[in-house]
Amino acid sequence: MSEASAIHELLALMQRLRDPLTGCPWDKRQTWQTLLPYTLEEVYEVADAVDGNDAKALQDELGDLLFQIVFMAQIAEEQGLFNFNDIAQGITQKMQRRHPHIFGDTTFANETEQKQAWDAIKAQERATKEPTAPSLFANIPTTLPTLQRSQKLQKRAARVGFDWEHWQQVLPKIQEELDEVVEAIEQGEPFSRIEEEVGDVIFGTTNLARLLGVSADNALRLTNRKFEQRFLKVEVLLQEQGISLEQATLKQMDEAWEQAKQFES
Repeated sequence: MSEASAIHELLALMQRLRDPLTGCPWDKRQTWQTLLPYTLEEVYEVADAVDGNDAKALQDELGDLLFQIVFMAQIAEEQGLFNFNDIAQGITQKMQRRHPHIFGDTTFANETEQKQAWDAIKAQERATKEPTAPSLFANIPTTLPTLQRSQKLQKRAARVGFDWEHWQQVLPKIQEELDEVVEAIEQGEPFSRIEEEVGDVIFGTTNLARLLGVSADNALRLTNRKFEQRFLKVEVLLQEQGISLEQATLKQMDEAWEQAKQFES
């Protein structure tokens, strides 16, 4: 089956599911708002497949995510707003605009110059959409994962020169924020103050990640995965000794933890 035929079949399937008379009752009830949690879940399942370097799972999860896009596009088409074709044309035109060195006569001296042009084109697009945008941070969605949104806020501020010159400068700031956490705890400050200071530490760390070219959200997801896999190995090692997690002492768990790390290396 050709790519065009496969897309056509998927769009036809979605139309049938939403048919007012013969469609699926559950599918007919859905709105953009009710679909959003499922869409976000599919995005994270794509990320999980990528983290596991599982090509088959990634194929399946990308299909699930594509279905969510087609679903939302069908709802929009029913309301006379836009359709799947409009989405495809829109992103194609946007990418053509943002790659003038590929689809035009523009030449860039290096990748840095290309990145600067990319940011400038995006800024022009935002100005067209929101000519009276009240804030530098307009159109950064509040629904983004928190770490990702932190880095987007920092990146946007950096565009107007509010940034560190190099990553080493961030390290003393992170230490300063850590000291303020300790100070708030030792002085018996309210929980809200401690929470705020901890937030400052995390914000500083995400700033360091950004300056190093690291996605803080992705880095933490990978660390979560590593912790989970390592702790599962700890459980296995303890069970081999006839010890359950509930029975194990901290010393025994620490020893198993170090063994698990050695297996990784």
